[in-house]
Amino acid sequence: MGLGKKTIDDENYAGKRVLVRCDFNVPMKDGVITNDNRINAALPTIKKLINDGAKVILCSHLGKPKNGPEAKFSLAPVAVRLSEKIGQPVQFADDDEVVGAQAKAAVATMNNGD
Repeated sequence: MGLGKKTIDDENYAGKRVLVRCDFNVPMKDGVITNDNRINAALPTIKKLINDGAKVILCSHLGKPKNGPEAKFSLAPVAVRLSEKIGQPVQFADDDEVVGAQAKAAVATMNNGD
């Protein structure tokens, strides 16, 4: 007998904006991802939402910058790798704040299944 807890598979997310906090804190050397296991771990959730027709918004962090944003901690390489793995473009908002103008603009132009 189940505990009655819902999982992501119990819902349909068509037409909904869904924010997913991912652990994309992957190891990198010279801007190249050396192990993408954390990206792979998020794929079932991301693919489920895409297949449902959700507008999928991902957020994460990388490293521990000491004095604000640092280029070496950019998630841009993660966006490229994720795009390769899901077989569609991933919009990357390179904002210096949690929810900046680029992120807001990207979400505003999303289609279902993005």
